[in-house]
Amino acid sequence: MSASMSKVVRWVWFPFDVTVRFMLRNGKRIAVTVGGVVLLAAGLAMMVLPGPGILVIVVGLAVLATEYVWAQRMLNFTKEKAEQAKNKVLRRNGQAAAPVDDPEAGPRS
Repeated sequence: MSASMSKVVRWVWFPFDVTVRFMLRNGKRIAVTVGGVVLLAAGLAMMVLPGPGILVIVVGLAVLATEYVWAQRMLNFTKEKAEQAKNKVLRRNGQAAAPVDDPEAGPRS
């Protein structure tokens, strides 16, 4: 193979090489993005179809939150709203919201 022929082969292969290196370096991020978006889409579909839509949306956000700050912010906002809803329901039923115990502290005496 001549030197000019090897340059042509390298030039033709270059886009594929770049794509393969990108996928190898960012494989986890690509997998997390695809998995999280699929879970979010399934959760949104379950909002009108039978199934645990809200739960699947929260799981999708949790998966995306491992890689993206915006998803982590949305997940924290969702947790705060769920805590507020729980407290509102408990107050409506006449119960006081139970404080969250510290698992490191051990049982109370």
